[in-house]
Amino acid sequence: MAIYVGIDLGTTNSAICTYDGKETKVWKSSEQNDVTPSAIYIDRRGNTQYGLRAYNAASQAPGYAATLFKRFMGTSTLIEFPAVKITKTPEECSSEILKVLYGYLSGKVAADEIKGVVITVPAAFNQMQKNATMKAAGLAGFRNVSLMQEPVAAVMKIMQQENSDGTFLVYDLGGGTLDIAIAESVAGRVNLIAHGGIAMCGGRDFDRTLVDNVVKPWLREHFSLADDQVQRQDTRLMRMAAWAAEKAKMELSSSDSAIISLSEMELNVRDLDDNEIYLDIPIDREQYDGLIEKRLMESVEATRETISKAGLKPQDIAKIVFIGGPTNYKPLRDKVSFELGIPGSTDVNPMTAVAEGASIFAESIDWDSLEHGRKGNKGKMNTGGGLDVQFVYIARTSDSKTKIAVKFAQAEPKNMQFQIDSLDTGWSSGRYPLENGKIMEVPLSEAGENTFKVFVFGSGGEIVPIKNDNIVITKTAATIVGIPASHSIAAIVLNKIGGDQVLDYLVKAGESLPKTGQKIYRAGETLKAGSAKALNFNLVEGDIEYPVTDNRPIGYLQISGNDFEDDIIPAGAELEFNYQIMDSGNLVVSVSVPSIGITFETKNFYTTAGKTPDFSQTSEQVNRDALELLDRISNMEEAVVDPALSEAKDKANEALFLNQKGESAEAIGEAWNKIYEVKRLLSKTRERNLKAIRQGELERQLAIYEESAKPYATAVELARYEGLRHNAGKCIDKNDSEFELTLAKIHDEIFTILWRQDWFVIDLFNHFAGHPAGCQDMQRFQELVAEGQRLKQADRIADLKRVLAEMVSLAYNFDNTGDIRSLVNIIRG
Repeated sequence: MAIYVGIDLGTTNSAICTYDGKETKVWKSSEQNDVTPSAIYIDRRGNTQYGLRAYNAASQAPGYAATLFKRFMGTSTLIEFPAVKITKTPEECSSEILKVLYGYLSGKVAADEIKGVVITVPAAFNQMQKNATMKAAGLAGFRNVSLMQEPVAAVMKIMQQENSDGTFLVYDLGGGTLDIAIAESVAGRVNLIAHGGIAMCGGRDFDRTLVDNVVKPWLREHFSLADDQVQRQDTRLMRMAAWAAEKAKMELSSSDSAIISLSEMELNVRDLDDNEIYLDIPIDREQYDGLIEKRLMESVEATRETISKAGLKPQDIAKIVFIGGPTNYKPLRDKVSFELGIPGSTDVNPMTAVAEGASIFAESIDWDSLEHGRKGNKGKMNTGGGLDVQFVYIARTSDSKTKIAVKFAQAEPKNMQFQIDSLDTGWSSGRYPLENGKIMEVPLSEAGENTFKVFVFGSGGEIVPIKNDNIVITKTAATIVGIPASHSIAAIVLNKIGGDQVLDYLVKAGESLPKTGQKIYRAGETLKAGSAKALNFNLVEGDIEYPVTDNRPIGYLQISGNDFEDDIIPAGAELEFNYQIMDSGNLVVSVSVPSIGITFETKNFYTTAGKTPDFSQTSEQVNRDALELLDRISNMEEAVVDPALSEAKDKANEALFLNQKGESAEAIGEAWNKIYEVKRLLSKTRERNLKAIRQGELERQLAIYEESAKPYATAVELARYEGLRHNAGKCIDKNDSEFELTLAKIHDEIFTILWRQDWFVIDLFNHFAGHPAGCQDMQRFQELVAEGQRLKQADRIADLKRVLAEMVSLAYNFDNTGDIRSLVNIIRG
């Protein structure tokens, strides 16, 4: 028997399910629960516990435990167990949970029966997070594995339980993320119309709100506490408080009130006056609802945006299907349904629906193919045995009946008949003439595989022997027709030699997946075998057209001179960029270079060193980015009035607030995501008000030139500046990037002039010496600062410039010239 496995690898809880083609089975934890907390506990002797026991122990001994590591997937943030001096990556932690879940099957499901495993990821996950999940699967020992977006998995379970036509909305609120999906079902064929959601919005955020606004004020009122005791989330007091708050929150799902309660003995913590600390805080639904109101309304707005993106109105949607643990709270479901004007549904188990749906989807995957694509819907059987007849049919359908057609490759025989019998139910079609194009309708009584046997009779009624006589048709829960890409993916390339950076899209958000394609690019510079240089395919996620560097980086595919021998890739050489974007949105790429006859695979793609954020080290960078964005917003406000700017300012200030609290890497991660949201808002504002904003940008650059650079400019530079200023004015109305390219040239002119001035070099050095955020090698950076200070004192400005250029390259990931544009050396073909 073929068994298919689905795993919901969750932020707070995980689940595993199997599907045998007919029914799903949720495998329970050792405590006989449907879900297993995503928690790890390591004691002083090195013994490790997982799941519920680890989760309960984590609150009492936080230094020995790790939770919520899914929130750091795809980053360089390390998960620490400080009490035992152990660190793990988020991928390593996730792999251990995967092994625990898979262990539930041991001795109960034969290994050779398992055809493949589908692990779900939020639709909001970016490429780095998806790649990290695949890495975790590899560390867990999984070989036949594929990813699937959580809303798609939820839809599969919904359709298995209620195979009905209509349009419905999946509201999947987990411990860490919110996923929204809109699906349309017609005769068992499901089309996902749109995706949406919020990357960091879930039950965990509700818990933090409860702790920040109820528990902390109560503690400060009743006890004398050091700031560190309540500010840091990793103290025993705050871990235990968060645990108690979550318990009370869960109690509110079934009761109008609850107590956030911990006795002195349970806490075993004293305040500054040596008083034993306890918790005894009443909380009711009205108070809790008020606390989560802001987050909840953010989720409603994200849902409205997804509905609008699908070109629908709320009245076009039949129901909201609630998925995820936090949706067990009825007031939350009622609030979302009321705000959207769409009735809610709890037809599926919100805790296990994703794992169940993933196992159902796993059955639709062709696990024997290298790409793990979906099984084909068309089937055919050649009878053989001297009779050249084909029976063609739909091999996979959600209908209760289907058709089998007769097809002859040559002239059809005379006076022959055929019959089709069900080997499952005994149903028989009876005999019919064996004629080309003859169609037979057959019933599908069983979920999963339905097996039929074909008989052929000669002119005298005798059975004609045939080599192949079995037809297997799978009755599925539903067929997913289209899965929309949740993010746009593009390569940053030059539009011409020496031109501007532009996005060349591989897939746009909303396009149907899977997608396969090819792009033709050209090498922007010559690359010799053995050279340390590289051709850089810089890939990003997002659709911010300007500046393209505001998009989320997802990795590089680099062809270096060390990747091939005794050859040369000349400038202008054709580069065939082949890509495949899977159902999950995961990307597989390769590059063929016809001039040297080599294809480069993805061996060094998604290189994380220096490319992914470490939320425990990025506080200063987040602060810098937020302030830079607030400055951008201020400049835009001088040129236009747009309500999106007010929203962007609020989000940038929220990022600053979260970052300045400095409580945890988790808070900084949320601030990081808000920074990206601000960038998207500013991009859309710029598109709506392009001319006015361009005019403001030009006026600012010209003012800087007149005030700072013009007094030091040569006659040639002054003439060049006049030409650039004139050209910028002419192309301000053009719907292309010529204006931005000209503006960049004015900026370069200013820098070139000021770079000759000693005072400017010294000011720039002082600035970077005090702002090392984002630096990839802090030790080297500090060495350069010390060297620069000596050179500054000795008035050796030429040498100081060299040091400054290297400092900038470390801080901003530039090359040693300090010019990020040199990293983009692929030209659009």
